[in-house]
This record gives sequence, structure tokens and C-alpha cells, in this order.
Amino acid sequence: MPDVPHPRPARRQTVKTPIEGREPMAARSPRLARRRAETRVRLLDAAFGLVAEKGMDGVTINEITDAADVGFGSFYNHFDSKEGIFAALVDWLFEEFANTLDQLASGLADPAEVIAVCVRHTLLRACREPVWGQLLIREGLSARALSRGLGQRLLRDAERGMAEKRFVMADELMCVISVIGTVLAGIAAELDLSMSSRRAVPTRKILRSRAEKFAESTAAIVLQAFGLARLEAERIAHRPLPAAPQDATA
Repeated sequence: MPDVPHPRPARRQTVKTPIEGREPMAARSPRLARRRAETRVRLLDAAFGLVAEKGMDGVTINEITDAADVGFGSFYNHFDSKEGIFAALVDWLFEEFANTLDQLASGLADPAEVIAVCVRHTLLRACREPVWGQLLIREGLSARALSRGLGQRLLRDAERGMAEKRFVMADELMCVISVIGTVLAGIAAELDLSMSSRRAVPTRKILRSRAEKFAESTAAIVLQAFGLARLEAERIAHRPLPAAPQDATA
């Protein structure tokens, strides 16, 4: 029986049908953005923990991704280098803290009290978290110190005090720069002293009391730099301190 040629099957048209349970890209975008943001925060958290343990110079990208449980290649979806993540870490930590200070001072009418509260909370956190304090010293000495974060807020609050004739400064910018230097030098000295004191195993209550007195004294000095009389500056610096959220001071 001769072979009968089979008719060539017609080309099947591909009909795209929605896959059950699969969302359109538009619907998935917020989820992807959220996951990306969560990964970035995990990397920053891991970097901060490693810096606290080993210092910046002793941390590698591999260690950061391992601690964050993130693939090595994924690191470069967020940061271009180790220096890049450290710069982002500084921005993240201090912008968040600066926002917290804004919330704490939002109900204060006196620019002098705003300055005092911010200085005291900053010093207290630096004393409680030495690594945070060391990062603050590094950031405060950078060229961008006045353009963002805590430096930007200090300059803004100083300008407000000048506008309301609460502060008296011959040169506003130089005064703010000198205040930043005073705060950073104070933090450096206190961190060194705290390290020595911890070797003597003092109680936590003693350390906290000393840190609070130190923060109050520094705030009084800062207010005097802004033109307040010593007695008034000390009175404002000793006012009850608004409580900060646990994650901002612990």
C-alpha cells in the first residue's frame, strides 16, 4: 500500500492565557519594591552589626552578605562598593535619628530648648552606642556635614533662633561649625572616658548618670555659643528631657 502523505498539521496559534495565581506586573511592582527595600535594610543592618564588632576596615562584602543572608551578587543591586554601603549606612542612621529629633522637638516653642534637647539626645545615644558615636564623629568631620542629617538640622535651628532674635551670633555659619566641633570633641572624650570606666566595672546607673550630666553640660556650653547667658543656658539645659523612642536611644 503506497505511503499516503499525512497532511501537514496547521500551525497552532499560541493563545496567551493568564496563569492562575500570577499577578500582572503592575500589581507585583509594589511587592517587588517592598522586597528590594527589605533586602537593602537587611544589608545595612548586617553592615552596622559587623562594624560594631570589627570596625569598618575589618569588614568585607562577603561577610555583609552572609550576615544578611543575601546572595553576593544581590549586594551590587543596592551598592556599588563597600565604601558605598558605609556611606549609605551613615545616611540611613543619622537621617533617621534626625527625624526622631524633629519629632521630639516639634512641641517646643523656644529655639534654645530645641537645640538643648537635640544636643542632649545626640550625646546620650553616642554614649550608649559607642559605634554610633564613632560613626557620628566620622560623619561630622566630612565635607557634607552641614548638607544633611544632624548638621542640616542644627543649621536650620540656628537660623530660626537668629530670625526670632533668640540667638546672637557674629557669624552664623562659623558658630554652627564650632558647635559641631564642640559636640564631636565632647563625644570623643566621653567615649574614651567611658571605655576606661567600663574596665573598672561601674554600675549602669553610675554610667547613665554621668552621661546625663555630661550631655547637660555640653548643651549649656552650646547655648552660650549661641549667645545665651550662662545661667539661662544652664537652666534650659537642665529641663526635663522629652523621652525618645526606644529604637532611637537604646
